[in-house]
Amino acid sequence: MLFIAPLGAAAQDASDPAPTLPTVVITERAEATTGKDAYRTTQTAIGKGNQQLRDIPQSITVVTERLVDDRNLDTLKEVLHNTAGVTFQASEGGEEDIRLRGFSLATTGDIFVDGMRDPAFYERDTFANDRIELLRGSASMLFGRGSTGGAVNQVSKQPRTEDVSEISTTLGSYNYRRVTGDFILQTSEDAALRINAMATRADNNGAGSRVDKRGLAAAYRFGIDTADDVTLSVYTLENNNGINYGMPWIKPTSAAPTSSSTLNNRLDPSAYYGMASDYNKGTANYVTASHTHRFQDDSTLKTTLRKGLYTRDLRASAIRLAAGTGLDNFSDATVLTRGNNPKVQDLDATYAQSDYSTQFSALGLKHEVLAGIDLAREAKNVYRVSAATKPNTTVGTPDDGAWIDEGARTTSVSSAFVADNLGLYAQDMVQIAPSWKLLGGLRFDRMRGNFDNIAASGAITTSYNQTIADWSQRWGVLYQPDARSSFHFSYGTSFNTSADTYSYSALSANTDPEQSRNIEFGAKLDSADKRFSTRLAVFQSTKYNERNTDPDSAATAMLLSGKRHTSGLEIDISGRLTPRWEVFGSYMWMPDAMIDVAAPTATAGERAGERPSLTPVHSGTVWSTYQLDSAWRVGGGINFRSEQAPNRNPGFMAPAYATLDLMTEYRFSERYVLKGNITNVTNVLYADALYTAFYVPGAGRNVQVTLNVQF
Repeated sequence: MLFIAPLGAAAQDASDPAPTLPTVVITERAEATTGKDAYRTTQTAIGKGNQQLRDIPQSITVVTERLVDDRNLDTLKEVLHNTAGVTFQASEGGEEDIRLRGFSLATTGDIFVDGMRDPAFYERDTFANDRIELLRGSASMLFGRGSTGGAVNQVSKQPRTEDVSEISTTLGSYNYRRVTGDFILQTSEDAALRINAMATRADNNGAGSRVDKRGLAAAYRFGIDTADDVTLSVYTLENNNGINYGMPWIKPTSAAPTSSSTLNNRLDPSAYYGMASDYNKGTANYVTASHTHRFQDDSTLKTTLRKGLYTRDLRASAIRLAAGTGLDNFSDATVLTRGNNPKVQDLDATYAQSDYSTQFSALGLKHEVLAGIDLAREAKNVYRVSAATKPNTTVGTPDDGAWIDEGARTTSVSSAFVADNLGLYAQDMVQIAPSWKLLGGLRFDRMRGNFDNIAASGAITTSYNQTIADWSQRWGVLYQPDARSSFHFSYGTSFNTSADTYSYSALSANTDPEQSRNIEFGAKLDSADKRFSTRLAVFQSTKYNERNTDPDSAATAMLLSGKRHTSGLEIDISGRLTPRWEVFGSYMWMPDAMIDVAAPTATAGERAGERPSLTPVHSGTVWSTYQLDSAWRVGGGINFRSEQAPNRNPGFMAPAYATLDLMTEYRFSERYVLKGNITNVTNVLYADALYTAFYVPGAGRNVQVTLNVQF
């Protein structure tokens, strides 16, 4: 410790004995107050209200703002790519069709912003996120309809009672330019304004798509930490990006059947063969009002209302090979066709929810109760787009600049969907002994949906309606022998409806929800100094009445006859091994995964006894940084996935891959920090998102330099 005498104090006589200070014993280390300060966190907001991670009997991975910044993760997809067990289906133009533990996170149901549903209509950016939380396993008791895999919660940056701001500027490969600003302005003793802004442009994202986007998130909060805490916020994001729809798989030989197809391994990861006129435009605009009332008995009632408008205007080219093309005759002269893949749609959504939490003692037992209600109305329109014929290109001429006018966004609606949703839930955690807690929760959901097909004249040609009422449950046991360890067992159910794609057909409108369950044993363990945490879990997830097409031509509903399961082990680590050495790791080993009961028609899906698609045995990431001295910090890590089958398992596997990332940082002062990142150092070509006939490549090598200024 450095001791400085006050000005004017008399100099100590040299003959006097040196002063001694009493011994200070550190019994507890304060945790970093925000995700900007550490990889490790002990709290989460994904379980309805702020809770300790150790009190949730379910696996949760938290990616903090510090980790996002260190790895330069600009999008939600990049964040999820840096966690274990997550894979991506190559979907219809950039929507996050995410697979977790081998199961799809329903496109409309499992992504949230501050606990409220976030429609998959746009490419999400991280500029306004404090952290990303990934809840693994069935989550319908907390969030309503959803799939087996889990839920993703994007936690927004909130105003705080301080004045601090920063601006980050990043320059990189492919003419990459990104500027973000984070401004916190305290306006009174208990009120503050926070503004986050972003603008990003690049000729190429390293995987063939240009980038042009801008966003603004502003929140005003007053009554901070008082009895009545109110936040009013607005969020807007505008994407005018390019779109790489994907590249076709290629056979080893032109004559052989597709048995061990591979990537087009003679191509650069950043090669682009679509049209210069292709694009993926999208907007997300919503306003949110939130009020938290804190009662004198420490009970809390939080009520939130959100109104959002979302749009997508997609013009993409599906790249295909001519029949008979294989690696034996693949060359720069190989012809590539360009298909026409437009999508124009919008969504008008209103969400409201109210959550109540309280603690009390009854019959000698301590209870922690959560209960709530949520309401939602979602209305989606799909618009007609005229077909366009696109010219062919060749392998040797990427980025050929070909351009066509596909026409402006029209007002002619081809289909319309609207759904009203009601959810009611309650759960109780009971302390039954000093080290034991029991959790029980139950939720009821009702959804009324309507879908119309509409002719060009405006007349409704067909109409389908469905009303769903279903229950979800969650049970758990926690054993917490001390403040550093927590062991749990949990059982949870989930359901997802035919309306998860915002549409119905004659069969799906009459089909009941699919049902799933998740069983898990796990532990959350902290080091003695509470700087480092480990999460372990052994799980089995099962979908036991999967929708399948009925081969009976007179059928009036789909069959709920399918069944699949996955079992495995997860390990997460986060925190400081030493004061200078910080680590984040996430790993999943999933040796047991199978289609137990398949569709009765051979072409309807995967086959019984096969491993499900998009389900690698090994997946994960490791990232580590080391503080060399007061100025220099260095870091590096790898992302990896073992081989996996594309969607519907066409009989071959996408190759395993591992990518290496590096970082170095120099701190001039507390105000100025310069950071350099190299991602995919060896420029590996790998399939990041998979589909039956094609894949979307992961980003190739990118070099970026970031200057962060705080004031």
